[in-house]
Amino acid sequence: MAQPTFWIKSLSAQLAIACGVVVGGAVPALAQRPVVPGTGTEIVGVADDFEDPSWEYIPNNPKSTEDIDENQRAPMGRSTNGRWYEGVKRGHPDIVQRVPTPAGGLLGSEGALLLRSRDTGIPGRPSGKMHQDDFICNVQYRLKRPINISEVPSVTTRVFLPPVAEWERRSGPHFGFRLALETTAMIEQEVGPLKLKRKSKGNEIYWPGMFIEFESKHQTKKEHDYAYLRIRSNQRGGDFRGPQITQTGWWTLGMSVTPDGMVHYYAAPGVDELTEDAYITSQFPYSYRAERFRTFFYNVCSADDGKQWSTSFIVDDPKVYLLRSGQGSQLASGAQPSRH
Repeated sequence: MAQPTFWIKSLSAQLAIACGVVVGGAVPALAQRPVVPGTGTEIVGVADDFEDPSWEYIPNNPKSTEDIDENQRAPMGRSTNGRWYEGVKRGHPDIVQRVPTPAGGLLGSEGALLLRSRDTGIPGRPSGKMHQDDFICNVQYRLKRPINISEVPSVTTRVFLPPVAEWERRSGPHFGFRLALETTAMIEQEVGPLKLKRKSKGNEIYWPGMFIEFESKHQTKKEHDYAYLRIRSNQRGGDFRGPQITQTGWWTLGMSVTPDGMVHYYAAPGVDELTEDAYITSQFPYSYRAERFRTFFYNVCSADDGKQWSTSFIVDDPKVYLLRSGQGSQLASGAQPSRH
């Protein structure tokens, strides 16, 4: 079992965060029927366990940086099993590699996935500013229909945090675990030959999630390193502090979405299935009420200075679940469902 390696703030402060008390300017929304992630039936064939020794990712570099210079640089990277792909917005991590499962992982797991980056900005042009890469699970394209929020989707994942001495010496976000959700909202669109911008109702995609935030003592000049989960987001679209991370090693993260369109956030050290004790908060990010679930993805962040590598995070056994399925089978590749 991993030993505490971060400076621990007062227990009362941690409990205040976990119980949804206003912290760091966040406006907590009252949870409506929160569902523990992992409840229901797993959608088999869309996520991954990385147990296949032949697992491989084909990067097809240079990677996309549409968010910076509007350059998609096709063809995009993809895994040979068809379950992961490069996001056109930000590109994939520089290292996507199957590795032996670190000690303390899931029982029977022999393979996990290392995600790491150095050049998170435009290839060959270090910016010296923090950028991020995406690694996206191919959920929406492997299923034959969209997932409606009435089916109560949820996602869980295990994440291995290396010893603090091995972290990138940079304060800020280091890693993210996020959802891609859809709703109907007033959005700005270009219309007519002059491409005039007008607001009208349309399909809006948004990306709530959790970031592992690090405060490096090498930058803060404080006595200790400090890390916590940063939640995206409250009703105003602002991130806020979640629970402190008090130990490295394995963590289990999860998010669920209930029929009222609310997102529920959970996290706990270790690899056990999540329980109600892992509950953090429930929110309507950006005041949106989710209507459809598209997928989930990971973020890898670095200084993009051409020198420093990001912290080496390892993920394992991500899974997507439905509490109820109203339109028939939710299987990909002809697999049979398992129960949790």
